Amino acid sequence: MKPLETMLQSFIELHPEEAARAFEELDTAEAQRLFTTLPPLVIVSLLERLSPHVSSPLLDQLENTRVSQILVEMSPRAASTMLRQLPERKLDEILKLLPEPTAKPLRDLTRYSAETAGGIMEPRVASLSIDLTAEQAISAIRRTPKQVLHYLYVTERNGRLAGVITMRDLLVAAPETSIAKLLRANIVSVSDTMGSEEVINLMQERNFLALPVIDYEGRLVGVVTHDEALQAGQRAAFEDLQKISGASADERALSPVRVVVRSRLPWLMLNLLTAFLAAAVVGLFEETIAKVAALAVLMPVVAGQGGNTGAQSLAVVIRGLALREIISGLEGKVIRKELLAGAVNSLMVAVVTSIAVFFWQYFLDGSGITKAVGLSIVILLSMIINMSAAALSGAVIPIVLRSMGRDPAQSSSIFLTTVTDIVGFASFLGFAVLFLPMLT
Repeated sequence: MKPLETMLQSFIELHPEEAARAFEELDTAEAQRLFTTLPPLVIVSLLERLSPHVSSPLLDQLENTRVSQILVEMSPRAASTMLRQLPERKLDEILKLLPEPTAKPLRDLTRYSAETAGGIMEPRVASLSIDLTAEQAISAIRRTPKQVLHYLYVTERNGRLAGVITMRDLLVAAPETSIAKLLRANIVSVSDTMGSEEVINLMQERNFLALPVIDYEGRLVGVVTHDEALQAGQRAAFEDLQKISGASADERALSPVRVVVRSRLPWLMLNLLTAFLAAAVVGLFEETIAKVAALAVLMPVVAGQGGNTGAQSLAVVIRGLALREIISGLEGKVIRKELLAGAVNSLMVAVVTSIAVFFWQYFLDGSGITKAVGLSIVILLSMIINMSAAALSGAVIPIVLRSMGRDPAQSSSIFLTTVTDIVGFASFLGFAVLFLPMLT
């Protein structure tokens, strides 16, 4: 082995996190060249820490036999995550090269979406057959690897989940007692097609360390552990945070420029369109702004406060939808609460703003009292309307998007910005026209 390859291997073994970040900074060709020099075990350590957009091209360029050697060394769940990134043709070719005990769980896992219980479950789970005695069950547990023991699940001979037994009941039972007599059949399980968010919420509500996953026939196919649910929840939270700002859920800090541009540009273009709509509203009142220059100064204040109010409502409602705090039938209550809170806040903020505007115009700018009062009334009324509309929109938009089957985190903020800008400018400049005799 060459000295450079030895140093690279040692670096990855000792500092895998730093090595993954370094690989993500390399261009694709250089990363692929270094990748091919590493042994399978070292590659596994690196792959588990690389972002999908980096690991996928690296695996795609490797020979199928080489990829199969790597996958044998990985846990089925981690390996299935990698395989989902590959083209379907290459995936089928790789699975054919693997031994059947390795290929079967991978084949089963890759058919699941990453947002389902099947996509986040660990397929390696130990179970006891219902026809065993207590003595035979204890002997079977002793032979079972500890990493696949979660709860003592009991299955029928056809693999259907029958229930669970406790270690205490098993240990105190007579050796010849059938474990069917110790069985607790009332067990909480989840379908392999259930959404990962529902699984995470269920685990949090029940405080489970693990949840058994069953298929449509009731057979035990895996288990969702607490750690995996926690990681899935964190990933979903960060993905939602990125999507709210218009970035892709898969984007990372060191993503290539082409990935960043492809994910962000469409939303920036849509945002540009909404900005032109707001500008068109302002253009309708061009003559009024020319007569009262102070209007141009105060317009960002009205729009900005509306945006902040709407963002607060939006964040709370999206969180409520994600954590299933807002269930069917409660949408109206949530909307009314946000509207009332927005109206109260808007009144308080608008009064303070109008007083500040009055002092600015009358005492600092030297305007007459009529103009100062008129401008204070204009900004008072427009801020109440805009902030109330923003609070209402921040609650309604994500709920409507969810009802349409869309991700509320993906585009809510753009629609909200459109509402706050247009309503803010239209109300502020509209009231300015009504009170124009006072302002001039």
